[in-house]
Amino acid sequence: MAYGAYGLVEVLGSSNAIRVVDQMLKTSEVYFKTHHTRCGGHDTVFLYGDVSAVKAAVDSVRENPPCEIVAAAVISAPSDEMCRLVETCTEKMYFY
Repeated sequence: MAYGAYGLVEVLGSSNAIRVVDQMLKTSEVYFKTHHTRCGGHDTVFLYGDVSAVKAAVDSVRENPPCEIVAAAVISAPSDEMCRLVETCTEKMYFY
């Protein structure tokens, strides 16, 4: 599946990740894809959509953060390998 862009935002803590996803989904027409939690409680959320929509969503949390943002990025026209990695992460996703 081809994506226009991925938006990635890293925060500390799952509850902060939920707040960030909520703000980005309300900002523009983007779609939640998956999240990945690393040691130390760092949680990275992945969203996708058109390049302009993803950029607007990521910019919204950079400019008006609901919590401390560790890192944020927009990947436009992701490579097939990048898409495969995100799909693999999505397949492993589970909720408590």
